[in-house]
Amino acid sequence: MLQVSNDRLLSRAIKQGVSLASCLAIVLVARTSLADQYVVPTGSMLPPIELDDRVVVDKRAYGIRNPIGEGYLVPLSDPKPGDVVILGAPDEPRTLIKRVVAGPGAVVSVRDGQIAIAGRKAPIVRDGFGEHEILAGKDHRIRRIPDGGPDFGPVAVPDGEFLVMGDNRGDSKDGRFFGFIKRDAIRGRAVGVWLRHGAIAWHPL
Repeated sequence: MLQVSNDRLLSRAIKQGVSLASCLAIVLVARTSLADQYVVPTGSMLPPIELDDRVVVDKRAYGIRNPIGEGYLVPLSDPKPGDVVILGAPDEPRTLIKRVVAGPGAVVSVRDGQIAIAGRKAPIVRDGFGEHEILAGKDHRIRRIPDGGPDFGPVAVPDGEFLVMGDNRGDSKDGRFFGFIKRDAIRGRAVGVWLRHGAIAWHPL
C-alpha cells in the first residue's frame, strides 16, 4: 500500500514538473519570439519616446526568432526606413531602441542631423511644437539640438545591414558612431508606448 502511495506521489510530481517546464518554455518562446515590453533607459529617442517609457515590442514583425539564441529561425519581412526597432548594441552588451533610417543598398548621408538617401534629403517641417521629419512617407518628430550630432557618409549600406539613428539627433549614440547593424541584431519592432510617467497611455510609433 505504501509503495502504491509513493508511486502515485512520484507520478504526480513528475506530471507537475513537466507542466511547469512546459509553462516556462511557453513563456520563454512567447517573450523571445512573439511580444515583449522594453523600458527606455535614455533620452536618445526624444521627443516621440521619453526616458522610462514602457514600449510594446512586436517580436514577430520581421520573422520567428530563435528562442534560445540570436538570429531568426524563419525570416519574414525586412525592417523598413521609419520603423522603430529594438536591437542589440554591436559594441557593448546593451539593448537599444532606435529608428531605421536606411536599408541595404541605399546610399545614405547625414548632415546637421538631416538624412539624405541618394542625395535626396528627407523633408524636415517646422511647426509650433518643433521639427518633424518625413522618412519614407512616415512622419515623426525629431530634435536636432544643439547641432544635429556628427555628420555621416555618403556611404552605401551593405547587404543584410541597416543604419539606425536616434530621433534626438544631437544627443544619440547611434549608427553614426558604431556603424551599420546586421539584420539578426534587430529583435523586434516597437509598436507604441503604453506607460508614461506611471500612467497608462497609448502613443503609437
